Amino acid sequence: MEHRITGTTMQTLELFMRGGESVFSQTHQMAWMQGHIDMHTNLGGGVLAALRRAFSGASFFISEYNCASGQGMVAFCPRFPGQILMRQLAPGQSLVCRKESFLCAEHTCTLDIFFRQQIGAGLFGGEGFILQKVTGPGLVFLDLSGEVVEKTLGPGEVLKVHAGHVGMQDPTVGFDIDMVPGFRNILFGGNGLFLARLTGPGTVVLQSMPILNLAEEIARYITPASSGESHDTLTGSVISGVMGALFKD
Repeated sequence: MEHRITGTTMQTLELFMRGGESVFSQTHQMAWMQGHIDMHTNLGGGVLAALRRAFSGASFFISEYNCASGQGMVAFCPRFPGQILMRQLAPGQSLVCRKESFLCAEHTCTLDIFFRQQIGAGLFGGEGFILQKVTGPGLVFLDLSGEVVEKTLGPGEVLKVHAGHVGMQDPTVGFDIDMVPGFRNILFGGNGLFLARLTGPGTVVLQSMPILNLAEEIARYITPASSGESHDTLTGSVISGVMGALFKD
């Protein structure tokens, strides 16, 4: 299977498939297709597997794109500005990603849930206790927001980061939270009460523009409606709309 990623801030992924090749995605990801491509929407492993995906923020159903014979092409487009990241996973190799990051993967891969075991990380880490885990073998494509920065952490090496900027990590990377030190930092620093503490070994991929940050910036420039809606009401509406779009089936 060949692939082509085009564009800059709003990238497009095109997959060129031959007889016997197939990929799957969540139900709202495909943009266009051409040639001998058959689309099948199903539970992707049964009701239990569908429920597990739904708990991780993925769609209950999945869509499979099969090229039974000849050649075909299917394209996927992210819904927000950012970069498409490709990973070739070996058998049994996994990666952990945020709920909205999974774009598509070869049919040999599996999409499942990943539990954060630390109570503090689950409550204050920005993504809850359940994330998505993709396991190989096969190609996986992720959709990360903004620009992408990749960090490789050695054993015991620590990276502190605002939780919203964590896009993907190896399962070997520990994730916990630290309270922001200092009374002034908490009140006026603008980073909230907690920072994520990532501990190696493993690779972490950071994204420069969390979706919630984008929603908040857009809301700042919306003029209150003549009906008397407050700025806070409009801000909440925009953020709710963006978050609803992220987690719809």
